[in-house]
Amino acid sequence: MSWTYTSLKTAIQDYAESTETSFTNHLDDFIKSTEERILKAVQLDDFIKNVTGTATSGSPYLGSPTDFLSPFSLAVIDSESNYNYLKLKHPSFIRDFTPAPSTTGEPKYYAEFDENTFILAPTPNTTYTFELHYFYRPSSLTSAGDSGTTWLSENAPNAMLYGSLSEAMIYLKSYESAPIYEQRFQEALALMKNLGEGKSTRDQYRYDQVHQKRENKKT
Repeated sequence: MSWTYTSLKTAIQDYAESTETSFTNHLDDFIKSTEERILKAVQLDDFIKNVTGTATSGSPYLGSPTDFLSPFSLAVIDSESNYNYLKLKHPSFIRDFTPAPSTTGEPKYYAEFDENTFILAPTPNTTYTFELHYFYRPSSLTSAGDSGTTWLSENAPNAMLYGSLSEAMIYLKSYESAPIYEQRFQEALALMKNLGEGKSTRDQYRYDQVHQKRENKKT
């Protein structure tokens, strides 16, 4: 089972037994809210990207991509193409570590300063190239067109449905139904987490096996 934009909206209305204009005007909000909850609760390898960028000497700030959701890793690439991974910290740690932005050096720590920016510590003492691996926010089903689908609508149909229904029931003030759909949503999320963790473990195992074979050939 999978959802198109139109079929999911129809299902929400059918379950809620409402086609009232004020309700249907909020269908996109229910879907978007559900997508956001899924993406923040379940970090899947399918939603990892990597980009490179530069930090300017004397500035502790590094911009994040427009579709950034959460960090996976951030590394400084030195002149010999070595990757030196920074440790993710809370912004308060960064301020305590470098109370004066004029304290410079090769960055060792980073934090999410705001939705669009990382803050580095110490402040870069020269221009550095960084590589960021991050979980990204994919396009919403609401922008896919009537017959369009997304990864979530095809691979997480239960989570999409029950999450949207939980949001819809709260909007309708149907407080008896809302917990039922919320529980089903949480069950769907748990299944996604288990599948995601299993896939990551298998992928890591395959990587380790290939890497070991390459090392054996060298020796």
